Amino acid sequence: MHEGHLTRGAQAERTGAIVVFYHPDDACVARANRLAVKTRCVVIDNTPGQYAVAGLDPSVHYVPNGENVGVATALNQGVAALREMGCAHALLFDQDSEPQDQLIEQLPIVLAGLLARGECVALVAPAYDDARLGGVAPFVRFRPFSLKRVAASGTSPIDVDFVITSGSCIALDCWADVGPMDDALFIDFVDLEWCIRAKRAGYRLLGVPWITMAHELGGEPVRIFGRPYPMHSPLRHYYLFRNAVALFGRAYVPWSWKSTEMVKFPVRLMIYLFLPSERSQHLRMAFRGMWDGLCGRLGSFADLHGRQRGK
Repeated sequence: MHEGHLTRGAQAERTGAIVVFYHPDDACVARANRLAVKTRCVVIDNTPGQYAVAGLDPSVHYVPNGENVGVATALNQGVAALREMGCAHALLFDQDSEPQDQLIEQLPIVLAGLLARGECVALVAPAYDDARLGGVAPFVRFRPFSLKRVAASGTSPIDVDFVITSGSCIALDCWADVGPMDDALFIDFVDLEWCIRAKRAGYRLLGVPWITMAHELGGEPVRIFGRPYPMHSPLRHYYLFRNAVALFGRAYVPWSWKSTEMVKFPVRLMIYLFLPSERSQHLRMAFRGMWDGLCGRLGSFADLHGRQRGK
């Protein structure tokens, strides 16, 4: 037990957490403060016009952008801050993420152990538990026209092709090889695109099935033929369709993923047409996103079109 305690302490010194804020409430601040008790914590605040947050612990390294510069840029800022602090690992979280102590303490230990054995690993990630969508989600691998879903079970890390950002633990030594998150994507598919580049650079991505994190994917789900389907705002659907189309044109993105997304496109449009409220806005923003993706217009919707709709 003493040796394990030393291991946790050593990894805590080498690990930091990044949380991206956007109009945070008191619960978001409390979650960041709890993280700061366990590890170094960097908060990047994308709230427009905000340059201070009440109640944030002084130990938190707070970076207010004063505007929404996007998730990709915020994560890049956080990584830069942790690297300057000498950290080797970065835990990435959304502002509403609720990581348990097991994740905060054990994921960096799992990653460090793999690296110590000479494994070429870019990140490790927990299994995600969204009660609204049926519980613990499987890990995924790319296959033509569909995703292969691998049950999050067992006592060995599982090779995956993609994980969501929140809850993952990145080995910062790989940052120079893989490169930063793609600022131009702004939000949506930022994590996927980075994972693709990491694998292309020869790194493994591993799911850790015995560590879970409660995480809600998207807004309130709708039910389709009895199955829950995560929904987003019209603005998020703009980014989703735009960035998918933009990635279709990138040669390094595997055809297996492209084919799966092409299958999903008409299904998503039918869902937007018949199910959600504000269906016209969902469809309009989806088609605008596809057009901007085809035209190579990336970055913030507000910068491109002068206003935001459907937040």
